[in-house]
Amino acid sequence: MDKIVIHGGERLVGEVAVSGSKNATLPIFASSLLAEGENRFYGVPDLNDVKTICEVLKNLGVKIGRGQGGDYLLDGTELAGHEAPYKLVKTMRASILVLGPLIARARRAVISLPGGCAIGARPINLHMKGLEKMGAEIQLRHGYIEAKTRGLRGADIYLDISTVTGTENLMMAAALAKGETVIENAATEPEVVDLAEVLNKMGGNISGAGSSIIRIKGVKQLTATEHTIIPDRIEAGTFMIAAGVTKGNIHIRNCKLDHMEAVVNKLREAGMEILREDDGTRAIGNKRIKSVDIKTLPYPGFPTDMQAQIMVLMTLARGLSVISETIFENRFVHVGELRRMGANIKIERSSAIIKGVKGLSGAPVMATDLRASASLVLAGLAAEGETEVSRVYHLDRGYEKLEEKLASLGAHIRRDPRK
Repeated sequence: MDKIVIHGGERLVGEVAVSGSKNATLPIFASSLLAEGENRFYGVPDLNDVKTICEVLKNLGVKIGRGQGGDYLLDGTELAGHEAPYKLVKTMRASILVLGPLIARARRAVISLPGGCAIGARPINLHMKGLEKMGAEIQLRHGYIEAKTRGLRGADIYLDISTVTGTENLMMAAALAKGETVIENAATEPEVVDLAEVLNKMGGNISGAGSSIIRIKGVKQLTATEHTIIPDRIEAGTFMIAAGVTKGNIHIRNCKLDHMEAVVNKLREAGMEILREDDGTRAIGNKRIKSVDIKTLPYPGFPTDMQAQIMVLMTLARGLSVISETIFENRFVHVGELRRMGANIKIERSSAIIKGVKGLSGAPVMATDLRASASLVLAGLAAEGETEVSRVYHLDRGYEKLEEKLASLGAHIRRDPRK
């Protein structure tokens, strides 16, 4: 397997561009199942998860091509199937996003229960309960969700937990349902808003996206559109922390600070400078980082996808910090690897207690999930000596050419291909 090798200690300086959002791209690509005609999507990141959703969609009959500028062309006019098999969805939980649009358009869906990062249970029962309220008949058989309907109809749906993919799945299904659907306790993430914008461009009637109550008035037909994917706020935050752990000065292009208030506020509280500039954002890491306490929460709270990265910054901060994880129960698996590099971290139930140390030391470490991979790369940038991060296929699911971007900022980093 590939590994990334880092010789730490270099101050990162320069300019870097953030790629399009992975978590916005996946549901937007799934929405192509709803529309007739050729959609054109710009700013799509080159990631393994994007390649996976493309394979799932191709298997369902969506025609996928590339434009001259790297944009993606998706045409779901003629669907040719209703099944997403295990061999295609086993590596990515977001594959469940085809369930809603597929049953709305084809009135039948057979979807393998998905796989993905080992960060804890992410039950999809809320997706299924919502679809059942809209008139779908659903059964679980041999690891597959089997759903069918004579036609979806609007319903009032309350989500017990604010789930991003659940909100997106139900919103897509409701776009073609008869009547009005109201989703309460809906996820408010920017990626949900981006999907709603695409559906409305296709001719949908969706209001309230970005709030906890979304209203969808079903239409008879959706038609293709074009859209530019929003920037990836998690990648932007990762570069900000790269400046923090290396005492660097990084100008970040294609960054929406309005999507990142919780992260930016915590980094400023810790002593970093995050400056809005005309053509982007500047992140400056100061010599003395202060400890701050963090609690992950649904948007607009501090994102769980940034928890591992900011933990690296806290390992180098003055004093004691506490990071509480409220979203996923297994999202501290990177702690053991950070300890190998000299971090002082103690786990108590759903909290990590971190005592800052003067420095980290390079070591061989193993990535266990996507965001843990990024945290270990950040630790390697700050550490003295050489760090080898193995199992970086996780990283390739969510970061586009991360090692190349970091190298352009002055990092001594390379990828060693599998042997």
